[in-house]
Amino acid sequence: MVRLRMQRQGRHNRPFYRIAVMDERTRRDGPIIEDLGWYDPHAKDVSKQVQLAEDRVKYWLSVGAQPSETIADMLAKRSLIDVSKWTKGREARKKAVAARKVKLDAAAAAAEAAKAKK
Repeated sequence: MVRLRMQRQGRHNRPFYRIAVMDERTRRDGPIIEDLGWYDPHAKDVSKQVQLAEDRVKYWLSVGAQPSETIADMLAKRSLIDVSKWTKGREARKKAVAARKVKLDAAAAAAEAAKAKK
């Protein structure tokens, strides 16, 4: 699957991110398919924090690329995507993680109880 993600650049304690189209299996700073812009969290002027090629972002979304959670939030602020479409998946993932945690906690408690009986 192709994703819209950020690649970390910059020096120590001074991050700078490139927004890129990448295969989801590649590492964070791995090879990219296309560079779509950048994000500078330390820019003082808020209007200069993000630069995007909006037409290319729309193209990649139209052909099925999935944005990361951070990129989805960024695109929603710029009204490039519908927030509800992307937050449904996020909520489902959070519920699944919470259910797994409850299951693991119950298993750990049962194991401790069995150990205490011995």
